[in-house]
Amino acid sequence: MRHLIPVLALVASPLFADQIDPSDVSALPSVDVLFLGELHDNPWHHENQTKIVAAVSPKAVVYEMLTPEQADRVSPDLVQDQERLQDVLAWNASGWPNFSLYYPIFRAAPLVSVYGAQVPRADVRDAIMGQDLAIGFGPNAAQYGLTTPLSEQEQAQREAKQFEAHCNALPEEMLPGMVLGQRLRDATLAREIERALAETGGPVVVITGNGHARKDWGAPALLTSDISQRSVAQFELAPKGDQPFDYWVITAEAAREDPCLAFRKD
Repeated sequence: MRHLIPVLALVASPLFADQIDPSDVSALPSVDVLFLGELHDNPWHHENQTKIVAAVSPKAVVYEMLTPEQADRVSPDLVQDQERLQDVLAWNASGWPNFSLYYPIFRAAPLVSVYGAQVPRADVRDAIMGQDLAIGFGPNAAQYGLTTPLSEQEQAQREAKQFEAHCNALPEEMLPGMVLGQRLRDATLAREIERALAETGGPVVVITGNGHARKDWGAPALLTSDISQRSVAQFELAPKGDQPFDYWVITAEAAREDPCLAFRKD
């Protein structure tokens, strides 16, 4: 029998839910898998993730930011030393935000089994260029939806999201490939979550961006139906309309340069 997260339940609709207060983030339901979304560079999002991980004591944590090879290097002894862990993970070369944002999450559960679900850049590039997703993913691609084309409506919605996420600056012909890359990442994350659950018995906490935590087409939608799950998104501004998460939290905005500057010409 699986171990479940032993914390208080909150009421939420099956797919779309409303805002909860940051003080409620530790009062989450007992499930096999808990997705904790984030904006990668927001320190308050990582602070909330750290509190939840400490509160629920998962058996495994799956990081979108780590490859399986990196995750295998993590040990309880290494987690005690931030600089050593950062070096062993070669974090500074990874392209992710400063390791100081993520390190408290590791420290919150030093004995936990760590899993990584980052897709190699070459595989993402091949997917974006239109390579068959099953080639980059490997066996069981059909199980994770990678051999089935999206409906026209969902394809259009996903392309619109990619266009918006890239400052409305990507050429239209690039958008289908960007969707393929996202689908490959979602499927890889779901596969690693199921492996973590099978090997540890759970509960499993997932540290990932909000987009991968969507219940309609992100990694949660790809898990088998017998796996109980909840998804928490974190935003800086109140989103409009229904949100494809069980819960969502509003935090302060992170200090950052305009991310769209890179897309603007002088």
